[in-house]
Amino acid sequence: MAIAGGILCLAPLLLDPDRGARADAASEELAKVKAEGFSKKVDPPPLSGVNLAAIRVQDEGAVAPAHKDRIARLTVDPNLQRHAEKALSHGQIPEAAVVVVDVKTGRILAYANHVERGPRRDVIVEAKAPAASIFKIVTGTALVDHARLTPETQQCYWGGEHKIDAVHLVENPEKDRWCATIAQAMGRSLNTVFARLALKHLDRDKLGQTARAYGFNQAPVFDVPVAPHALELPEENLEFARTAAGFWNSTLSPLAAAQIAMVVANRGLLIKPYVVDSVTDPKEGLLYKAPVRTVLGRAIRAETADAVTVMMESTVSDGTGFKAFHDNAARPYLPNIPIASKTGTLIKQSTDQFYTWFVGFAPARDPEIAFAVLAVNKTTWRVKANTVARQVLQAYFAARGAPGVSTPKY
Repeated sequence: MAIAGGILCLAPLLLDPDRGARADAASEELAKVKAEGFSKKVDPPPLSGVNLAAIRVQDEGAVAPAHKDRIARLTVDPNLQRHAEKALSHGQIPEAAVVVVDVKTGRILAYANHVERGPRRDVIVEAKAPAASIFKIVTGTALVDHARLTPETQQCYWGGEHKIDAVHLVENPEKDRWCATIAQAMGRSLNTVFARLALKHLDRDKLGQTARAYGFNQAPVFDVPVAPHALELPEENLEFARTAAGFWNSTLSPLAAAQIAMVVANRGLLIKPYVVDSVTDPKEGLLYKAPVRTVLGRAIRAETADAVTVMMESTVSDGTGFKAFHDNAARPYLPNIPIASKTGTLIKQSTDQFYTWFVGFAPARDPEIAFAVLAVNKTTWRVKANTVARQVLQAYFAARGAPGVSTPKY
């Protein structure tokens, strides 16, 4: 069995007494290529020049241009990709992105960029947006790993809805009229709870170690270059607590956000996300075939991921994602499909940019897909990331015949 010119050669074996054995060998090699992938040594390498800002969706699949006349065939689901693009366009969002990934394999099923003005860009690999409250996933993980807290650990608090001042960090029985578990704090995005718990139980080394496990200050392993998602952990207590709660000092790309969700969904395993299925050249044939699944290692303990899943489930059930995922009569758009997720919201006053995130996976206890949605609006806006995410999830589960789930209306 040979690979000639980048194409698997399966020549006819008529009148060959060894036909059966050779056919078996051919099948085995095809299976091996499918499982482990294939990359031909060419200059430049097969994935060079893949332009994911110029995806073309066709009925049979999606493609993107690569170096010179090369064509990259993508893993995206045409139906889901169209719905993602439609949701972003209909929302009239100046800049936005949607990533949907198959949890088990890392295959990207939707890779949608939206830029209303200026040249097309791949927003998905840019790490310009503040991580905002998505960083609470990191802090929640660190509280479980380093302090052995649980989703049911309770913290009383007051204030901190829009900003955290030093006075909010001081235990005050007279003012601390509200109490919440960490799970409730994750779902409702209670900044003061995370700030106080981080200050009491964590330090720069512990939180930094967990952040590195999720890939902060590193470039994600992907088919095209991705900007590193950055983190700076201040020494001063107030600024450290603010950072732990998601107030500035961290940035995130939609690709990295989806990978964070994948880590939790895969009970701590880091699976490489990929969107390029194959690359062909009109003269040299097949140059590249992606492996079915690539495990990069373990990021967090399985038990820790389970605890963080419990925290993230409350976002849609009774937290900041409830309204987007239920109609005016409080009926769920995705009945009997629990969602593990986190919202993120932050306004950059100097540029009048209103950042919203919705990141997570579904179903929560038996995950099929992980997702990340970023919406960069002005402070006057029409649609936030959580609504776009709900529409995309509706499209995914409706196409699979989930009971009670209908195709979204825009």
